[in-house]
Amino acid sequence: MSAKVKVVHEELGEFIFSTRDISDGGVFIVVDTEPFAPNLGDTVTVQVQGLPVPAPVLEMVVVRKTNDGYGLQFDQNGD
Repeated sequence: MSAKVKVVHEELGEFIFSTRDISDGGVFIVVDTEPFAPNLGDTVTVQVQGLPVPAPVLEMVVVRKTNDGYGLQFDQNGD
């Protein structure tokens, strides 16, 4: 499944990315030319876009960086 998501980082701002490899544990966001460069361990909020009703806003942790994006894991400590 691929979706558009809004990712908000406290210091870097708000971005819209495409997803790849969505699973029970997290999601991979594809970062092309956006100036998005979080550190591993940073917390971001993620909200799926384009649904008929607003999706929940979820806290996620940046756990992996590749050449084309970032792996985000659902925050196990968040409520």
